[in-house]
Parts: sequence; C-alpha cells; structure tokens
Amino acid sequence: MQRAQPKATLPHDRLVDRFDPSVFDVGRRRARLRIEGSGPEARDVVIEDGRARLVAPDGRADAELRADAETWEDIVDDLRGGMAAFRAGRLRVRRDLHLGVGFLAATAPVGGPQRLRFQTVETAVGPLSTMQAGTGDPVILIHGLGATKASFLPTVAALAPTHRTIAIDLPGFGDSTKPLLGAYDAPFFADAVTALLDALELERADIIGNSMGGRVAIEVGLQAPERVRRLVLLAPSLAWLRPRRWAPYLRWVPTQLGLIQPAPRIVVERIVRSVIPGSDEEWTAAGIDEFLRSYLTPSGRAAFYAAARNIYLEEPYGPDGFWTRLPTLKPAALFVWGRRDSVVPIAFERHVREALPSAAHLELDCGHVPQLERPRETHDAIERFLGG
Repeated sequence: MQRAQPKATLPHDRLVDRFDPSVFDVGRRRARLRIEGSGPEARDVVIEDGRARLVAPDGRADAELRADAETWEDIVDDLRGGMAAFRAGRLRVRRDLHLGVGFLAATAPVGGPQRLRFQTVETAVGPLSTMQAGTGDPVILIHGLGATKASFLPTVAALAPTHRTIAIDLPGFGDSTKPLLGAYDAPFFADAVTALLDALELERADIIGNSMGGRVAIEVGLQAPERVRRLVLLAPSLAWLRPRRWAPYLRWVPTQLGLIQPAPRIVVERIVRSVIPGSDEEWTAAGIDEFLRSYLTPSGRAAFYAAARNIYLEEPYGPDGFWTRLPTLKPAALFVWGRRDSVVPIAFERHVREALPSAAHLELDCGHVPQLERPRETHDAIERFLGG
C-alpha cells in the first residue's frame, strides 16, 4: 500500500511553528500581524502570552507584511534573505517595524549569537527597547529625531559578524519609556545611554549615532569619556551657528501641549508624507510609519516637540555652549557627512575641523541618513575605523 505523503505547508505555517518568544519582547500583551502573499489568502498571526497562532484576517492589523511567494520561501530559509528583500523593496513591512521585523527574527531558522533579538532592558531611567545581534566588542547605535532603532537594521546586520551590536530606542521614541516631564535634551539622552551600559554591565562601548543620535553620542563622549571607546557620527545634529529668530518665543512654549492632537491621523499622515521626499520608497515609508507610531501618542508627541525644540535652542557658545565644549572631546571620532544633506549641511565640516582637529572625516554622496542611503560605503568605513 502506498504511504500517504505529508501535506505541504505554506511559509506562514512554518514561520509560526518556529516562533521563539525568548528573542522577541513584543512590548504588549497581544499583537496582530497580517501576512500577505505567502499563500492563496492572507492570514493573520496573533501573538499573545508568548505564543503565536494563525487566524483568519479580522479588522486592522498592528503590522502588515507583504511579499510574493518566492520571497516568502527565501525568508523561511534565511532571515538575511528576508532583510535583503526588505531593503530591495520585495518585502513590505508597514505600520510597525518593531513588530514586523521582530516576528521574522523570532521565526528565523538558525539561532546562535548572531540571531537578531528584540529585548527590553530595565534601566535606571526606565525600560529601553533594544535590537541586538552578534558578539564581540559592544557597539551602541542611536537613532535620530523621530526615528527608532529600526533605522539601524542594515548596520546591525553589517556589524553583527564582528561586534555585539545594540540599537536603542531613546526615551520618548519607539518602544521605550516616554516620561512626560523628561528633559529630552542631549544630557538627558546621554544619561539614558550610560544607564543602558550600566544595565547591560558594559564598561565601555563604541557608539554610533545618526542626526540627533550623533549629538547624543558626542554628549556621552563629553560627559563620560571613560565609557566610550570610539565615536562614529553620521550627519550629527550640531548647535546652530546662525541667529535663531524664534528662540526667545520657543523657550516659553510648554512641550506638554503635544498631549493635545487637534488633527486626525489621516491628516497628520498626509502632511508628513507630503513633506518627506521619497515617501513612496520602502525604507522611507517604513520610517514614516515608525515616526507616526510614536507621534500619534500623547507622550510620544510631547517627547518629539521637546527634543526638536532643544535641538533648535542649544547654545553654540558660552560656558556650556556646544562649540565651546567640543574641543574637549576625548574619544576618537569619525564624522560622516552627506554632500546632499539639507538637514545638517556639509558646511558644518569646516567648523568641526577647526574645533576638533584630531577627528576623522568622510564625505559621501548622500543625504541625511548615510547608513540607509549609502550602506556599503558607510559600513565599510565604520568597520575600518572601529578596527583601527
């Protein structure tokens, strides 16, 4: 008698069967993801109490993952293939990158130290959400204003073979704590980074920061140089040198006004997408989703306003001025500039060279986010600098 052949399973069946909650702190009791393209019909994955199960689509999912059948097979075989598909636009992860990519990490076929892990770390400043992979010398990755740890997904993948990479959601952003009365200035964020080092029992680390995260990395180097090995500053935000006409007025505006959201989500989303170039590209669209995920909560909105105001109001000179303090920076630093950066113009390079002659510099043909726009050149430079 002929033996019955086992029924072929679809990619989403195999992913759910492999779900490992130990590498993915969802950050909520229950979450729903929608998977499209892995079978003849869309399926929802419900994650609840550390377990994942497949159900029929119902209502609006917290995250949406969409790809063709061939790409889903690649994802089942190797998470790195899935991340490559995401960067190439063949895999779309929308609404919540933390949830979508975390689910893929928790269903990856291979474990080991290089496996991507999403973990919440309890620190002296509150719970901080992290994305980690790899072993070796630790590297802390700090995102920019309005972004989250997900903006460093390519960097985590690039550095994990040689380093323990730890991308962090700063307080007020992503899935980290959002204290209503937080200062949300560079010293406040720097204290959070050192609190994370303490909680992870790391004496020193290399620190990489983009935009506001670069400014935070500099502040850690100024406040606690003994905790920093080297700094990589990707288009870091720096104190303005031009007159700030709105400064006298902004000082008196309470950022707690962000608790009020007068416009509905659809209006806010339309405005954000209209002012950000390339919002139809996968990385940019996913980044906008991450921004909206925090901004559309009262505490996240207040944090964003406070952080943005503090960037604008930072004093350039005087006893505590940024450009007064910068020459005292002790850790070795690499500044990466985008020639087409309209947020932090490359003209700042000259001022940094004058204030900090020991720093290294790299110019790339990109805008404000080198690790996403020019990943190969950026990560090759980082590897060389950290190994030097």
